[in-house]
Amino acid sequence: MLTSPFIIAELSGNHDQDFDTAKAMIKAAADAGVDAIKLQTYTADTMTLNVRNEEFMIGEADSLWQGQNLYDLYGKACTPWEWHQPLFDYAASLGLVAFSSPFDASAVAFLESLNVPLYKVASFELTDIPLIQKIAATGKPAIMSTGMASIEEIEEAVAAFRHISEAELILLKCTSTYPAKMEDSNLATIPDLAKRFGCRVGLSDHTRGIGAAVASIALGASVIEKHFVLDRSAGGVDAEFSIEPAEMAVLVENCRQAYAAIGTVKYGGSEAEQKAKKYRRSIYIAQDLPAGTLLRPEHIKIIRPSLGVAPKHWNEVIGRTLSADVQLGQPLSWDILD
Repeated sequence: MLTSPFIIAELSGNHDQDFDTAKAMIKAAADAGVDAIKLQTYTADTMTLNVRNEEFMIGEADSLWQGQNLYDLYGKACTPWEWHQPLFDYAASLGLVAFSSPFDASAVAFLESLNVPLYKVASFELTDIPLIQKIAATGKPAIMSTGMASIEEIEEAVAAFRHISEAELILLKCTSTYPAKMEDSNLATIPDLAKRFGCRVGLSDHTRGIGAAVASIALGASVIEKHFVLDRSAGGVDAEFSIEPAEMAVLVENCRQAYAAIGTVKYGGSEAEQKAKKYRRSIYIAQDLPAGTLLRPEHIKIIRPSLGVAPKHWNEVIGRTLSADVQLGQPLSWDILD
């Protein structure tokens, strides 16, 4: 289904509900070399209730959105549904895969009407089994983020999907803090996810910078999702943990280099290395010598290149007699030894 590594630019609400900004983000993401862009499909009413009591306020002091009402936050962060088709079409014109995270059944139905190629389940919706079943029923591939989830919760979500669909399912390691600390990334979970669930795996990365994303490739990540913004200093709902176009270009290049470098288990050198073997060491004549000379250590030397007798035979050639005249710089060979 996907190339590896498959790199997704998450637009989230960083367009600040400006259509031209959303298009500019897609163009910048394409120029940076990503494979896909992702939207989020919800409204304030599909996410929460318009209630003002404490339970519907973000109270954590370390939250980027501390003190905000959930309904108001989702209202200003959502992507208008009427934008989806033109944004998807624009992304496709630039050669990008375009899809979205639905947050309720109505969003799945809407995205199906747009014929999206795959779906993303956000970490906070991983326990919404009816939503996962609705996505599975489309028959499309799905990507699930696993932030906060226990093994049992992931098992339940995977089982709900696979009970209905045989389409590909990809699990992403995710740390659901914004921004996430590097030390909370626990990327070692990535190969464990692959082993436990028998599927492709990746990283939904909320850390600052690109280090975690690049490191995850070496641990088996084949999908990288990263929040994207045109200009972090200009703000945006997720700007604090999003990367700018130049940074995304570096992430793409480094992830692809890391993926290419992994290769396979191989000993004996690559095909490209074979010519370099000439520059290993071997035994050479270190001075002009006549035939009949009994070789002593000062007569020979282990040097580069490797056209002479191999260094491991040093003790075997010491004390042997030369059968021909030799010159300084001549590789020692068995045929000139008695």
